[in-house]
Amino acid sequence: MSLNEIRHRVEELQAKSRWATLTWIALGLALSAMFAGTAAKGPNGLPRLGWAVLSIWGLWGAFQAYKWIWPRTLAVDANWSASADFYRRELERKRDYGRHIWIRSGLWLCFLGLALIVAPGLIAAIQSPRLLRNMAPFFVLMAIWIVSFFFLKKHEQEKLQREIDELERLKIDPESRI
Repeated sequence: MSLNEIRHRVEELQAKSRWATLTWIALGLALSAMFAGTAAKGPNGLPRLGWAVLSIWGLWGAFQAYKWIWPRTLAVDANWSASADFYRRELERKRDYGRHIWIRSGLWLCFLGLALIVAPGLIAAIQSPRLLRNMAPFFVLMAIWIVSFFFLKKHEQEKLQREIDELERLKIDPESRI
């Protein structure tokens, strides 16, 4: 792998990371505003608190996206070794963000907010099995999303780790760089 190829990979990673960060920030701010509006107009009690928690989650996710996904800048005059180290560190940051996705993206806040919103309906559904049947599609979709999310994250983590390992092999064996 030549210096130009490393620089090209760095530029691709930076472009993807910038796009992902800006998307997450815009989505987080939009969701936060929407959830805050619902919390302000919603019924009192747990659902209102749930919408407020979801609003905070939108802000938390936007902040964490900037903090963890926004790429650093590679020095213009960096040699092969410095470029490879920079690329490896960026891949490791991305991998580490994915490893701690529950905390860094605030998914725990999302599920807490959803639980607060759904809790009154679930309590009522226990008293009426018909309501529970009406809620079943929501819970099925939620389960499918969770399984898909973890499958995709695991696949992404494995891909990042393979690329990090490849860079380590190249650093150890200078002859394979070309």
